[in-house]
Amino acid sequence: MAAERLQKIIAAAGIASRRQAEELITAGRVSLNGQVVTELGTKADPQRDHIRVNGKLLHGSEDHIYLALNKPKGFVTTVRDPEGRPTVMDLLAGVRARVYPVGRLDYRSEGLLLLTNDGELAHRLMRAASHVQKTYVVKVAGMPRPEAIEKLRRGLRISGEGGRGVKTAPAKVRLLREAENPWYELILTEGKNRQIRRMFEAIGHHVEKIKRVGYGPLALDLVEGQFRRLRPGEVDKLRRVAGLSASPAGNRR
Repeated sequence: MAAERLQKIIAAAGIASRRQAEELITAGRVSLNGQVVTELGTKADPQRDHIRVNGKLLHGSEDHIYLALNKPKGFVTTVRDPEGRPTVMDLLAGVRARVYPVGRLDYRSEGLLLLTNDGELAHRLMRAASHVQKTYVVKVAGMPRPEAIEKLRRGLRISGEGGRGVKTAPAKVRLLREAENPWYELILTEGKNRQIRRMFEAIGHHVEKIKRVGYGPLALDLVEGQFRRLRPGEVDKLRRVAGLSASPAGNRR
């Protein structure tokens, strides 16, 4: 088997996402044939080389599993939470495979969340350059003026990490229900931290509810708190929008 980058091998083994695998390497928590490696360009042959992550020997790639979950509010989108809050992993009763969330929905948000151990697909979907559409329905306090909604459509500056302002990409915005506290449909192609809440804060409106109802070609079709495995055709569609070829039938379930 041809040599591959370590972070790709680790992601394929279901240990972590590609990004998390890179962090493990740079932190000195990965060894190759008994030597700690910290260079992200390091390559290895997973069938011949001995790769250890946190001291545990890697046993090759796992069958890939792909899940869709209707996340309720009040759950953290992480594998574990240092504050002891419930996480989305608590909702996956009966799932023995080690999976992790693709992207995030914040603690108060709900809706469609993908989980997988396919590190390559997760990495591609979460890349800023992937331009995969995410669809949300949003309830806001007070009726924004048309010119304010136009700012959301064009892209505007919001507060970012560390207090620095960041510019959002253009968004599709459609009024779903006109009311004192109206509902909007938003389609985004990026996923900055608390982005929707910050976008509406930037035009002077508080967000009361966020629900993600679509992720690329997938639409939410689950009762709150329930999950299901993705069908092979759905996985292939996801891989296509992420710029990947169809997954071999024997390596997914």
